[in-house]
Amino acid sequence: MTAPAKSPSPLPWLLLLLSVTTGLVDAISVLGLGKVFTANMTGNIVFLGFAAVGTPGFHAASYLVAIASFLIGALVAGRVGKGHAGLPLRRWLLIAALVEASLLWIAAGVATGFDMASQSAGSALYAIIALTGLAMGFRNATIRQLKVPDLTTTVLTLTMTGLAADSSLAGGGNPNWVRRIGSVLAILLGAAIGALLVTQSGLVVPLVLAGALILGGTLACMAHPAAAQTVAG
Repeated sequence: MTAPAKSPSPLPWLLLLLSVTTGLVDAISVLGLGKVFTANMTGNIVFLGFAAVGTPGFHAASYLVAIASFLIGALVAGRVGKGHAGLPLRRWLLIAALVEASLLWIAAGVATGFDMASQSAGSALYAIIALTGLAMGFRNATIRQLKVPDLTTTVLTLTMTGLAADSSLAGGGNPNWVRRIGSVLAILLGAAIGALLVTQSGLVVPLVLAGALILGGTLACMAHPAAAQTVAG
């Protein structure tokens, strides 16, 4: 008797959904918080360089808060991930989702009444940057430890490089091309939705939506039998 075929892991679908939320968060931070990224640190390093030489419209404090909070979130997630070695994957996923969603929903509470038009450098602005930066740092470190190929959920440079460099035109075999294109489209979709929501309703709705998608998608993933497997040490 042949063994039953294993059902595919739900992780790629979850990571594609999380990629959509990355687009949402980037739309929130860039459009609503004054040209700062809380999911993409490459952009902040570049902007910090602009600010360092006094380029108008670029404020070093925002980038430093975003980078510091992102690093703290990643540090905590690294410890959490290592502490889950030998434990069920679904437990780790749930903790990560609860942390991310909670931070984004707290940010939504802070954003209530926030004057997005002025984007004045005040406690509310820096609090929203810090909260979303913590969430995205935690996300990045968690995804890094899961090691799902071509689905980083936040960074597309290597994904797009792989699409071209590994294509049949370059003599490659087009590995994971559907997943790679899906990742690009997911962040594009999230950014478009986020831009519409930010410009029409402010920051609260997209922050609440991002948290709901993260938690809802993770709960659906946890129901899959593959989520019962243990985390490798």
